[in-house]
Amino acid sequence: MTKARRLEDLWSHIHCLGVLANTGSFTAAARRLQISKASVSQRIAELEKAAGVVLVRRTTRSVNLTDAGMHLVDQTADAYLRIEESFSTVLDLSGTPRGVLSVTVPVALGRQVIAPLIPAFLKRYPDVRIQLELSDHLASLATDGFDLAIRHVAEVPDTHVASVICETRSVLVATREYLRKHGTPKSPVDLTGHNCLHYLRRTGVTTWSFESREGERRVDVPVRGSFTANNSEVLREAAAGSLGIALLPDFSAAPALQEGTLVEVLGGWHVVGGFAERLYAVRPYTPHVPRAVSSFVSFLRDALSPSDAPEGLPFSSKRSPGSANAQRKRR
Repeated sequence: MTKARRLEDLWSHIHCLGVLANTGSFTAAARRLQISKASVSQRIAELEKAAGVVLVRRTTRSVNLTDAGMHLVDQTADAYLRIEESFSTVLDLSGTPRGVLSVTVPVALGRQVIAPLIPAFLKRYPDVRIQLELSDHLASLATDGFDLAIRHVAEVPDTHVASVICETRSVLVATREYLRKHGTPKSPVDLTGHNCLHYLRRTGVTTWSFESREGERRVDVPVRGSFTANNSEVLREAAAGSLGIALLPDFSAAPALQEGTLVEVLGGWHVVGGFAERLYAVRPYTPHVPRAVSSFVSFLRDALSPSDAPEGLPFSSKRSPGSANAQRKRR
């Protein structure tokens, strides 16, 4: 009886070992288990003491399981997976999303788009708690313990399940002051005479590509500028300071366009290959999708894809009221 009771006390420790094997670090395991890093280390130490063998080899740079540790994980992984799936199914029987939802989002996208929507989601689903990490590092969801990633990318990995949240587009913006002083480009080739503020990509010469709205003509323009940055908010502020013409994703440009701080440039052209044209919700493959995950994705899709938005663009219309072309029409 004593031995059985002792094993029961170690079930969570064995699960902790399995999470450590999947994540590859004590920090990531602690994040997934929602306990401290010290608690993870303590559980592993207690499990090793009870087993009488070393289960984990630690170095300053890596964590690796011994043969004994891997054997224990391999033999128990399916059982813990079934427990997790069964419990998630039971939770969802209530019909109400609940539990902790761990989400990773790029910094600019998270600050400007996702974070402002979270209060409304949590008010609608009070039994859900969200852990939001803003990072431009493309995290491995399974390894780092995230339930969901929101990504503004052209392609998503085949190893994950991805669904489109909404369409986006790239826009050129500048202040009226800058355009009065330096002139308004009438075609993409005119950009060669302007200070072009662009996203920092360490690939040599920067080229902006355009297609006519009818798709009949394509123009590639090498551009130069006095300022580059790897954050769209920073580029927007530089453009707002009348430094030059910036290429931005529409979610960064939209507030300034609506306020009239910036106006759209070359609105009659479609930017090709500037920024990705879709927001994706990306999750690890699991046989059962927690209701909190599916509810959050549906919430974002409804919030960011209004059916009456021109061309399905939620952040800024095809021809913003603040665009340079619109300003000329009013004058």
